[in-house]
Amino acid sequence: MVYIVESCQEERGSKQVRGKRKKNHGPSGGVRGVDQVYDEGATFNPHLKAAILEVVENQIRNGDPPETQQTLERLLVAGYSRKQAIEMIGSALVEEIWAILHDHKPFDRARFTALLEQLG
Repeated sequence: MVYIVESCQEERGSKQVRGKRKKNHGPSGGVRGVDQVYDEGATFNPHLKAAILEVVENQIRNGDPPETQQTLERLLVAGYSRKQAIEMIGSALVEEIWAILHDHKPFDRARFTALLEQLG
């Protein structure tokens, strides 16, 4: 009998928790993916862009791989602003990430270096 009472109390508690859950009315309810429009009409994900640029900055700060720093220096000498150069390196990084995820290949330093060399 005690088990039944505890079970009923647990069930009522579950219903109360379910009733108090917040409903998410964020972007997940709308259009997502390639056609998703962000602030000011941008068709890219600003959070993903910020993450990619942070990875580039980390590569430069840590000197790993050193080709990232070398590419930054080369692009700056060629007349690109630091922001432009970082974004260009980010585009090469995105291509490498695509190869890793889409083609199920491991990181390939030679492939990434070739992408960096194509910049500018």
